[in-house]
Amino acid sequence: MEEAKHTCKCIICGEMKSEDEGIRIVTEFICDDCEIDIVATDVLDEKYPFYIHQMKQIWIQRNA
Repeated sequence: MEEAKHTCKCIICGEMKSEDEGIRIVTEFICDDCEIDIVATDVLDEKYPFYIHQMKQIWIQRNA
């Protein structure tokens, strides 16, 4: 009998992915595709500030 897989919403791209297709940092999920892009992105790349902004959600308290 196969176990049902949970899906998670990536905080970077917003896509729903199986939880085994990414990493969880604290309570947030980053999919494998976005993780690969983040690691390969140079600090001078125009996408870099976007990734930083999205990843700040990990530390922002939702009910602050």
